[in-house]
Amino acid sequence: MTATHAAQTLDDRRRWIALVVLCVGMLMIVLDTTVVNVALPSIQEDLGFSAGGLAWVVNAYLIAFGGLLLLAGRLGDLISRRGVFLAGLAVFTLSSIACGLAPSQEVLVAARFVQGVGGALTSAVILGMIVTMFPPGAEQAKAIGVFAFVASAGSSIGLLAGGVLTDAINWHWIFFINVPIGIVTAVLATRLLPRDRGAGLAAGADVLGALLITTALMLLVYTLVKPAADHGWGAPETLGLGALALALGAAFVAREATAATPLVPLRIFRSRNVVGANLIQVLSVAGMFGMFFMGTLYLERVLRYDAMEIGLSFLPGTLLMGGLSLGYTDKLIMRFGARNVMVPGLVLVCGALAWFTQISPDGTYVVDVLPAMVLFGVGGGTAFPALMTLAMAGVEPQDAGLASGLINTTAQVGGAIGLAVLATLSATRAETLTGEGKALGEALTGGYQLAFVVALGLALAALLVAVLVIRPVDPTAAAGGAAPEPPQAERDADRALAQMA
Repeated sequence: MTATHAAQTLDDRRRWIALVVLCVGMLMIVLDTTVVNVALPSIQEDLGFSAGGLAWVVNAYLIAFGGLLLLAGRLGDLISRRGVFLAGLAVFTLSSIACGLAPSQEVLVAARFVQGVGGALTSAVILGMIVTMFPPGAEQAKAIGVFAFVASAGSSIGLLAGGVLTDAINWHWIFFINVPIGIVTAVLATRLLPRDRGAGLAAGADVLGALLITTALMLLVYTLVKPAADHGWGAPETLGLGALALALGAAFVAREATAATPLVPLRIFRSRNVVGANLIQVLSVAGMFGMFFMGTLYLERVLRYDAMEIGLSFLPGTLLMGGLSLGYTDKLIMRFGARNVMVPGLVLVCGALAWFTQISPDGTYVVDVLPAMVLFGVGGGTAFPALMTLAMAGVEPQDAGLASGLINTTAQVGGAIGLAVLATLSATRAETLTGEGKALGEALTGGYQLAFVVALGLALAALLVAVLVIRPVDPTAAAGGAAPEPPQAERDADRALAQMA
């Protein structure tokens, strides 16, 4: 082996180890949400939360996390993605200690908000670092597949982890467990992640733009998770705050169109695939919340599963998604192109949601749940790595952090919309059926069925966008410039799909 080849092998190994470090950081952030959800009853009993107050243990985190993702991604481009990632790990780890030691409701909610800040800083820049570390082609497709699996399947792993930690020890350890993971990840990241320097803030930072978009996103997430969920979409508070969030968003767009050094250069939205991929992300994640959230409630309240059993119920889908994302999807993307892999994957996700619309009050796991898990595992394992690839394809290197933050932001907004809409519809339908004299199990199932129908509609809308908006790209094109003309076979497949639509 020559010295040059040995150095190249070492560099390749270092990149893949660095990817593992990044994904461990992402997994820690993703796990946090579902781990906390499992432990909420224990937290409520220990600290004396009311039902309304308990929601803020989740909402405080979501507001900070969803509101800061876009800003965090852009800061990575301007300052240093590695630096923003490490800063996020530090904030997340320290705030996890504060959460675990929290002696009161107020301290826990405040610490959860700070934890959301750390989560946003950590996760917003990861995809941007991946596409700059791995060259376009097979390696990058595989790396994005690993990231997509961690980002999408981590929630179901969190159900298992939360059940084990809460039952075996106590709720404090769902936060303390982050401390050794965060420290080890930070040490390895310092050694393995390449140092980078952003474009810099010397030309002037768009402070006004940062304030506008952060306030708009935080207000939007708050509106979705609080007044919309509590009082309904037509309530004056919901409409007023929603209108204010949209007005701030419009002011941000106007500011970015005229700013000398915009926080978010609007050129990124010239890419049809970037816009389409983010729209698909909003719709599909909103629909998938129906499967995870309503599926969990169905297993818990109708089939009477405990936290551990719920986590195990989602495991087949997680394993299938992992097997495809880590071993096969990258090869499919290189062979057929990201778009032509994503579309069939979304069809299978729609199939999973359609299966869930048929759940029954006296259902069984094998008949009512397992087939949907299998469909979702295969569909998600192919669709979401391809979606991440399309979201980053053709993006200029200096905008990679922004594109990474954007696709994460649309996922959070989609999740918040899905949770607010589906939970409200499900609860309203269940109350109506109860008033009509239906048994509790039947009424709850009727509410979940309606939620799954709406979730299916959202997923079908995502599929329609994928067929009509997304254009095929060359598998070797990714962040770093415009995509070259796709091969003739892929153009023929694109025309065939369009005709089918």
